[in-house]
Amino acid sequence: MPQDIELPEIVQLVLDRGASDLHLKPGQPPIIRVSGALIRTPLPELQKGDVEELVFPYLSDDQKKHLAETCELDFSFGIEGLGRFRANIYKDRGATAAAFRVINTQIPAILDLGLPEICIELTNRPRGLVLVTGPTGSGKSTSLASMIDHINMNQSQHILTVEDPIEFLHRDKKSVISQRELGTDTRSFTNALRAALREDPDVILVGEMRDLETIHLALTASETGHLVFSTVHTSSAAQSLDRIIDAFPSDQQAQIRVMLSTSLLAIVSQTLIPRQEETQGGSPVTKGRVIACEVLINTPAVANLIREAKTEQLYSAMQMGAKQGMQTLEQSLARLVKQGIISEEEAMAKTSRQQELAQLIGSHATAGAGMQQPINSYSNQASPMNPPVERDKEREKKSLFGRL
Repeated sequence: MPQDIELPEIVQLVLDRGASDLHLKPGQPPIIRVSGALIRTPLPELQKGDVEELVFPYLSDDQKKHLAETCELDFSFGIEGLGRFRANIYKDRGATAAAFRVINTQIPAILDLGLPEICIELTNRPRGLVLVTGPTGSGKSTSLASMIDHINMNQSQHILTVEDPIEFLHRDKKSVISQRELGTDTRSFTNALRAALREDPDVILVGEMRDLETIHLALTASETGHLVFSTVHTSSAAQSLDRIIDAFPSDQQAQIRVMLSTSLLAIVSQTLIPRQEETQGGSPVTKGRVIACEVLINTPAVANLIREAKTEQLYSAMQMGAKQGMQTLEQSLARLVKQGIISEEEAMAKTSRQQELAQLIGSHATAGAGMQQPINSYSNQASPMNPPVERDKEREKKSLFGRL
């Protein structure tokens, strides 16, 4: 890597190309993720030691010490004039590598994200548990930030967040927001949640329900008059409930089912799908990604299924619960296909119920659609959540690519 190239210059390229992620590892040029696809840039390959030179200037002494002791580090940081980024540094066959996620400086509105209107109603509830679930990179943090921002703009509440790390920076609007970061402001989610109950919160955001004690404290908080938001790394509402319940010993699971049946408000399980390509100047341009989501609302019938451990019947409840704001992932995907926003092939790749989706679309699609794309050559595409950025030819000439 040329000596005069620094991290802000690489990040500028990430932003110019509308990428969501940046990967740095020895033996490869910087790699970016655009509309879900990994793309190698034409920059020179990184050598051993290059990642440290690029990233270490943004670490505190405590962070460097933590990395040396554990071989991995989660943190967030900002670069003046460019924005904020979430990062993870880790060891890869003895060398240092890093992955960066671009954090939008502007928090999008709930409906602008493509989330259903029921999500606005959920922010108005006085108490209960709202889970936003999905695989890594499915936009969970952005969805939660949007809901928190909606409360901040419209209600006078004390909002307390516990995050690892802090991604979106919220400013006090109508509400008062306290943001606590793991490692800097608290030692653990558990400690922060215990303390939160004595800090007069109305709304609590738990970055992730990752262990038994955190789950129990979040459920307790939602039962004692707080509106609690959190995430689980699962791909469906039923799977989310099973994951939470299975975290507890078998002799406690019946009690947890009862707690969930009374405190749960909703589960929003989401995924991101590339929009259909359009043609500009004879070349295909992908317009970013769009949310498809499954929504489970805790109605009396749903609560009864949770208590009786009949999570396999929740899918049918979502199919029939449109009046309550519920929908299945397949219903969401079919709507996007019919609107021409996503392709049928991409939709089929996101479901395990291809036959049902085909019936909803009204086609004879097969289960083999939607192969994963390989790493491609560099191309000008748009960001995952935003429209494509138009090329500025004069700026392009002055950019780092113009110098290579």
